[in-house]
Amino acid sequence: MRILFITSNRVGDAVLSTGLLDHLIRAYPDSRITVACGPAAEGVFVRMPNLDRLIVLPKRRYGAHWLKLWAATVGQAWDLVVDIRASALSYVVLTRRRAVRRQRGGHKTAELASLLRLSPPPLPVAWTAPEDRAKAALLLLPGPPVIALGPTANWTGKVWPPERFVALFQALASGPLPGARAAVLAGPGPHERALAAPVLAALPEAIDLAGQLSLPEAAACLARAALFIGNDSGLMHLAAAAGAPTLGLFGPTPAAEYAPSGPRAAAAVADSKAIADLSVAQALSSATALLARLA
Repeated sequence: MRILFITSNRVGDAVLSTGLLDHLIRAYPDSRITVACGPAAEGVFVRMPNLDRLIVLPKRRYGAHWLKLWAATVGQAWDLVVDIRASALSYVVLTRRRAVRRQRGGHKTAELASLLRLSPPPLPVAWTAPEDRAKAALLLLPGPPVIALGPTANWTGKVWPPERFVALFQALASGPLPGARAAVLAGPGPHERALAAPVLAALPEAIDLAGQLSLPEAAACLARAALFIGNDSGLMHLAAAAGAPTLGLFGPTPAAEYAPSGPRAAAAVADSKAIADLSVAQALSSATALLARLA
């Protein structure tokens, strides 16, 4: 079975779509899957089972990237096209069946699951290889529990103040996770590094992983964490997919749609749409409740 799966440019949305892919891999174990995604999301899929081809589409003016994808896929007869981008391309390639995303509200995993009429929605997954897990084991050596911190996001309105990340870590390390070590993660590039810098400066003993990992390596590290705390971001969704106890911090974006998924995840939501209105006490209460639920 040949499947074309058209997914997101953004890491978070790409991670959320992995639940559909995991379902398809389980349902059709002999399938050959072509994934089309943006450059930032490439690492989400490089370790995916049944991956036949990964088509990376840098955005081009006037939608020219869609022409590139059409040229790469039009010559194949597909058994199934799944398009979470709701692009016109889904209708101009030959396929026996197509599933194209439509806005329907609710959590994004439920919206995606509706493409294939799945209930309950399949949870996102994080694919890693032995070399990713080996690197994570070297970076996060056995010892006290690790609290992974994700103080960055793709726009500043979602970024919780860095001093609150520090205060929350210190409260947890002297309370429910005594003696915990901090590990600070961020994406590549100077902007992400700048957002992580104040937390790293305030926690000089922290394990600095900011901008230093591929997405599969980051997933392998997150899987070893006792807790992840982070802004609404791709890293937050990756942490939940990797199985880390995950606390997402929410202000302007709706937690009802974008909260981290799964039984090991929770959201701390500001009293208004301003992330600055989320207090350390609120986040600590949510983190403590999550840890108690998983104990």
